[in-house]
Amino acid sequence: MRYVMKEKLFSFGDDFRIQDGQGSDAYFVDGKAFTLLREKLSFQDMAGHELAFIRSRILSLRKSYEILRDGQLAAVVSKDLFTFFRCSFTVDVPGPDDLEAQGSFLDHEYTFKRGGRVVAEVSKRWFSWSDTYGVDVAEGEDDVLILASSVVIDMICHGDKDRH
Repeated sequence: MRYVMKEKLFSFGDDFRIQDGQGSDAYFVDGKAFTLLREKLSFQDMAGHELAFIRSRILSLRKSYEILRDGQLAAVVSKDLFTFFRCSFTVDVPGPDDLEAQGSFLDHEYTFKRGGRVVAEVSKRWFSWSDTYGVDVAEGEDDVLILASSVVIDMICHGDKDRH
């Protein structure tokens, strides 16, 4: 499934609107105001039902975020500390199905892989306006997890001061 992610400019917190391949609104990410210690976001369907909750981890050697579903940890997205010549992220899910994201994160050109197989691609090349990019998720994959992970990667790589 193809999605278009666009960060809402002039919003409090990090807000994203996500449309499906036909241009219909599919999801909304509500960037809650920062608390003193952590950043929080709510990943919702268009009826306002929370599908996932994203929060920064407080005690971590590297910038990382937790993705929760129904109050249970679904994944931890972390920037890898030691990589040569390229940046990479790990989406650590419970069990053996971890994802790896590699590519040019500053240019919004990267892929998600599981066990060496590409399961999603993120690309800004088709969009000329800023803070808009496409996410192609392979059939049978967890769209919400991959989209939420893309939001986290965007937040880590393009902090608030770099966005506007």
